Amino acid sequence: MNKQQVKGAANQAAGAVKKEVGKLTGDTSTQVGGHAQELKGKAQKTVGDAREVVRNDDEARRERKLDR
Repeated sequence: MNKQQVKGAANQAAGAVKKEVGKLTGDTSTQVGGHAQELKGKAQKTVGDAREVVRNDDEARRERKLDR
């Protein structure tokens, strides 16, 4: 797991909480802000996932080179 994945998960969780607080208090601004933060977290996590795939692929290629 890399930093982007962790930051993304944290933003998703914080955004979900903020969104629910906005719903409970009737504060549309907080609700929208929470939703935006949640989406930011999903995007960060996706970037982190992609980086992880690239890193794993690079490691596999290096291992194959060493096996030759």
